Amino acid sequence: MIVAIEGEVVKKEPTVIYLKTYGITRAINVSLNCSSKIEGQNISLYITQIIKEDSDNLYGFLDMQEKFMFDKVIKINGIGPSTALAICSTFTPEVFAKIIASNDVGSIKMVPGIGPKTAKRVLVELSDFSLGTFDSREDKAFVEASQALQSLGFKKESINKILSSCTSKDTPSLIKEALKKLS
Repeated sequence: MIVAIEGEVVKKEPTVIYLKTYGITRAINVSLNCSSKIEGQNISLYITQIIKEDSDNLYGFLDMQEKFMFDKVIKINGIGPSTALAICSTFTPEVFAKIIASNDVGSIKMVPGIGPKTAKRVLVELSDFSLGTFDSREDKAFVEASQALQSLGFKKESINKILSSCTSKDTPSLIKEALKKLS
């Protein structure tokens, strides 16, 4: 599974970038918000990889908050990656969190492909949506430690709470510190 990727942007479209890494060029789906922030040739993206019978798609994010938002939204029944990316293109994570907190159906319905029923379902299923765990931790060590702890069977919510209280800076130290607090 691909969780992050670095490389050279060889082509950029509004919602797709072509990233060349080690001689291989991959198409990576991005939101309009993410695409507008990509200016340099060399970039690093957090990745959500979705593998189906007939496809293997990568969805890229410059910051962990947008990836977190995307990952939460695609878990909602009836919302696929295209609609989740449309939500990420329409709202920043901060604005989306405020919309969810204020239960604003009208704003959610502004997203292409979302009607009244789906908008209400988004608000109900994401009623506890919060970006608090990612305010100061957008580094690779945090992401790698989180994924390592998830692979050991710990719940993502408890991992993020514990990691946000850790003081270590590198991945192995973060994992050790978090394991002590989790056990």
